[in-house]
Amino acid sequence: MDFSTMSRSDINRFYINEMRPALKKKAVFSDTTANYVSPDEPNPYSMVNIKLRVAVNNIDKAYLVHDGNRFPMFSESKDDTFEYFNCEVEIDDREFRYYFEIYAGRVICIYDTRGVSKRPSDDAFFRIIPGFRTPAWAKGAVMYQIYVDRFYNGDPSNDVLTDEYEYIGGHTEHVDDWDKYPATMGVREFYGGDLQGVLDKMDYLSDLGIDVIYFNPLFVSPSNHKYDIQDYDHIDPHFGKIVHDEGELLKWDMHENKDATRYKTRVTDQKNLDASNALFAKVVTEAHKRGMKVILDGVFNHCGSFNKWLDRERIYEGAEGYAKGAYIDRDSPYHDYFQFHDQNRFPYNPTYDGWWGHDTLPKLNYENSQDLFNYVMRIAAKWVSPPYNADGWRLDVAADLGHSPEYNHYFWQEFRRAVHNANPEAIVLAEHYGSPRAWLNGREWDTVMNYDAFMEPVTWFLTGMQKHSDDFRGDLLGNADSFIGAMNYHMADFTNPSLQMAMNELSNHDHSRFLTRTNRKVGRTNNMGPEAANEGINKAVFREAVVMQFTWPGAPTIYYGDEAGVCGWTDPDNRRTYPWGHEDKELIAFHKAMIKIHKENPEFKTGSLKYVINNYNFIGYGRFTKDEVSVIIVNNNDHQVSEEITVWQLGIPKEAMLKKLIVTNEEGFMTDAGEQPVIGGKIKLTLAKTSAVVLKFSRSAAGSIFDMWKF
Repeated sequence: MDFSTMSRSDINRFYINEMRPALKKKAVFSDTTANYVSPDEPNPYSMVNIKLRVAVNNIDKAYLVHDGNRFPMFSESKDDTFEYFNCEVEIDDREFRYYFEIYAGRVICIYDTRGVSKRPSDDAFFRIIPGFRTPAWAKGAVMYQIYVDRFYNGDPSNDVLTDEYEYIGGHTEHVDDWDKYPATMGVREFYGGDLQGVLDKMDYLSDLGIDVIYFNPLFVSPSNHKYDIQDYDHIDPHFGKIVHDEGELLKWDMHENKDATRYKTRVTDQKNLDASNALFAKVVTEAHKRGMKVILDGVFNHCGSFNKWLDRERIYEGAEGYAKGAYIDRDSPYHDYFQFHDQNRFPYNPTYDGWWGHDTLPKLNYENSQDLFNYVMRIAAKWVSPPYNADGWRLDVAADLGHSPEYNHYFWQEFRRAVHNANPEAIVLAEHYGSPRAWLNGREWDTVMNYDAFMEPVTWFLTGMQKHSDDFRGDLLGNADSFIGAMNYHMADFTNPSLQMAMNELSNHDHSRFLTRTNRKVGRTNNMGPEAANEGINKAVFREAVVMQFTWPGAPTIYYGDEAGVCGWTDPDNRRTYPWGHEDKELIAFHKAMIKIHKENPEFKTGSLKYVINNYNFIGYGRFTKDEVSVIIVNNNDHQVSEEITVWQLGIPKEAMLKKLIVTNEEGFMTDAGEQPVIGGKIKLTLAKTSAVVLKFSRSAAGSIFDMWKF
């Protein structure tokens, strides 16, 4: 253009017309969901279409930056609010890491998982792993964790008996009062819950809306928690079926399990073991009939001192069909399964390596035994194959397995391969504290129990409590900036397939019940007493947490009884029995309502996440796909709060009507609670103290504003 021929007023008018407004940061968005990456689980050596959203006519240009290379992005489509820039890139078989570089007038900024920033951060790049796929059933699945001994006693004939055997310094004890609180040393207490009890309550789980049952360990084991496995090939007959039952109990002055003949018959007789395995197969079949999956707990870092490979308790010594254990005989075929520190102590050698020094948890020595490795790979495949057909594994202390990081990664690569070769739709998820990034690479774990990017930030924000109820942090209670910072930081460790199926729990068998954390008391059952865990609880705060649980990216996972109002300090008090007959029916109804909302609105399973407000004790975020948008607002203050909240950046029209799917407060909850107008892209909302609301806008119902947004 020839400015020399134009008047000053024409030049000024041209400049004003062409000038870019200030960058509208709220409009800038991208992530690795199917909204912005197509395909969102691409094959190696394929083309991928990646999108960036900005405000309409707001930027000059944008680049996708990968490995130091800048790929220009092109404006693909516009609507009244947004403009969508597109870039098609070719990926190979390695992790594809990228961020965006945005130019708007004199402003140059980058956009990564943190949002709009001045400079890139290596930990915050968007990441795509070619070839990494997770099954559709696991994305946003509603899971239910069952600690079997405490769920329901469907078959009293298989109960562990008082004096049946010795465990950690005392005889076993059968608890006759189902409602008794667990003892401080409750590991040898048994209430009688079993797989028949799960079958009896299968309709309850189905009616609740459960998609997946996750069982704490089921294999033969002397403890009620069963993380000290005795026989990986068989379901414990105390959970399964006892069809041959003979032998003697221990007398009061007997303390050696070689004399516990009743126990030895129950857990070594092949008829009992076969019947128990068959019952488990029936449980899986019945779950599948109801559209539910089943996940087993795998404990492969260590076994138990009762294990037939070690046989420290001399249960299998001399028994027909069993070889001598490594504890008993230096020439045992299982000798190399364990690491003995003194080879001169046989027979009955106690110098084996125990996990964290626990002699009841002998560490497995894979590096020195190919037979052990092969055996466990067979176990990995066995239980996800016919006739059992389980749908995956949860892995106990998975990062601890092996004696080196290199071997650990090798083991889990082989484990996942064995599982997927047997059942391609099965999943592998791990217990892990700290960053899981090194394992979530598409070849090892599929996902994790989500402590860092769910349980802990939610707990700190809503209660100020540490997850064991061991500490109270007033500086973290209601600290929205800390909550968002923690979530952004830890969620960046996940790629999208892992995040969408991460196990989002509020409680589990290792931590205090969330409902107890709402009382903000520091303590455990041994110094506070179990009754104190029930005192001063705040169900309104618990309902806030459940709203977040069922609207956050991942697989919301209920720890049995949470939905019925069960309280408890950390282990062992968190392992109380399900309160059949005196459940909190209103809390159950609330969970059913939230599960229904979660399952009926696809944005909660696979949608994007964007924050809309963060103040002290007050937070709001949106979940959205191309067609559906939900807004979740939580007021954790002890007083009413009124706020004006901008929601247009979620793709909601400037003038619209939102449906209130659910409203919670200190009195309870209400579904289909009316409508909320959007005026000028904002909502004016008043929330009662300790309350939450889920608001819904459907583009398909209101007329899509994204008609031009197509891959």
